[in-house]
Amino acid sequence: MDRTLVITGGGRGIGAATALRAARAGWHVVVNYARDEAAAAAVVAQVRALGRQALAMAADVADDAQVQALFAQVDRAMPPLGGLVNNAGVVDDASRVDAMSAARIQRMFAVNVFGSFHCAREAVRRLSTAHGGAGGAIVNVSSVASRLGSAGQYVDYAAAKGAVDAFTLGLAREVATEGVRVNAVRPGIIDTDIHASGGQPDRAQRLAPQVPMQRPGAADEVAAAIVWLLGDESPYTTGAIIDVSGGR
Repeated sequence: MDRTLVITGGGRGIGAATALRAARAGWHVVVNYARDEAAAAAVVAQVRALGRQALAMAADVADDAQVQALFAQVDRAMPPLGGLVNNAGVVDDASRVDAMSAARIQRMFAVNVFGSFHCAREAVRRLSTAHGGAGGAIVNVSSVASRLGSAGQYVDYAAAKGAVDAFTLGLAREVATEGVRVNAVRPGIIDTDIHASGGQPDRAQRLAPQVPMQRPGAADEVAAAIVWLLGDESPYTTGAIIDVSGGR
């Protein structure tokens, strides 16, 4: 394989674990980040140690101009694009809907939904056989919150991930005859830093008793599903949404 995978939000958590698994599977990797350059650089170093090409590239996926610049940089600096993982996402402090500001809701959708659209559009323009591409795969990182609703926590996040689910199904059918497969994974309670960014660093362990398997998941367990969906072992899988949630 001599193709490049772009992973948004690839500097930590599920994105970082996916970068390493993908490198072991033969992908070259672009680690996108919004702010934490040092974390992205550390992942790049680990990917290169596995013998694959890797670059860290800054872009806020909520900003369409930055996304276009990101993919143009990939075109110039890396082997041809073969895949995209829409992993960048945000949560916020626990809140009821009647206490949410407009700015919070707009940010939630700007990153989690609009960012996924921006990046997928650029990927399709490069991967689709209708655009002269060689095909490829897109995996969107959703959340089981999309079917649970996250009442009293972050309904805005759950609603944004519900939009990602619908986007996955629609885009998959739109490009199914153009060599592009589009799927999603829905992680459950995974032990990553995203909980701390929402003001609940102990959330994964605290909610573990709600999971049938009685433990939080690990980022690498989600990455395994993502890399399977990206690869040649899932050639007939598109429009699928796979829960990686310990049964929750």
